[in-house]
Amino acid sequence: MFDAHLHLEMYPDEEIGRLIDLWREGGIEGVVAVSTGLASAYRTLDLQQRFPDFVRAAVGIHPEYPVPPESDVAELLGLIRQERHRLVAIGEVGLPHYEAAKLGTGALEACLELLGVFAETSRELDLPLVLHAVHDKAPLAYETLMSHGVKRAHFHWLKAAPDDLQRIVEAGYYVSLTPDVCHRERDQQLAKSVPLSQLLLETDGPWEHEGPIFGGRPTTPLFLREMVEPVARLKGVTPEELVRRIRENTQTCYRL
Repeated sequence: MFDAHLHLEMYPDEEIGRLIDLWREGGIEGVVAVSTGLASAYRTLDLQQRFPDFVRAAVGIHPEYPVPPESDVAELLGLIRQERHRLVAIGEVGLPHYEAAKLGTGALEACLELLGVFAETSRELDLPLVLHAVHDKAPLAYETLMSHGVKRAHFHWLKAAPDDLQRIVEAGYYVSLTPDVCHRERDQQLAKSVPLSQLLLETDGPWEHEGPIFGGRPTTPLFLREMVEPVARLKGVTPEELVRRIRENTQTCYRL
């Protein structure tokens, strides 16, 4: 299994080697390691170099942070082109929702413009986008991707109205489920609504999850093992079939 969305560079550096060994022993083949900004991108690429057969690197600018200076954006875009052969995606990118009010007037417009730049780079370099775009930002992100001709994208931890979800699915984009699917009705409905051929699984570690199953536990890609049976029931397939299909989807989305 692959964890399709993990902030590996946020785990303590002195523990990463031991953790990866533990995750491998638990059946995790690899992780799509996303970035949140320029420094995060360099660290993620360093981890990819250290663990090339486990870490699949993606670099981007997280939209819930202030838009960085133009010089940082230019350096990141240059890094994407320079390290294209080491990347599986551009991400995490998207539009702010939770911190939108704190980011102030004009932040959404600036993020829309930046997302357009990343979308154009995605099309040009044939790299998928890893999207953070939830609730009312999902349709805005979808429209940006469509206007730039983005063929491959992964909407992670998606929360969207049914009509918006339908358009995302019809475009052929992938949608991932988080550990919340084990106990939250909203996520269970999402699992039912997305075709099995477009489903991915993620943990978004080290983000700590709430709820009766994962609350109070350090987030790990090993959570994927506990997600398999509930998701398989929701999709009407065996756990073995689900694991096989999710693995194929992750490989196809990211060309692993």
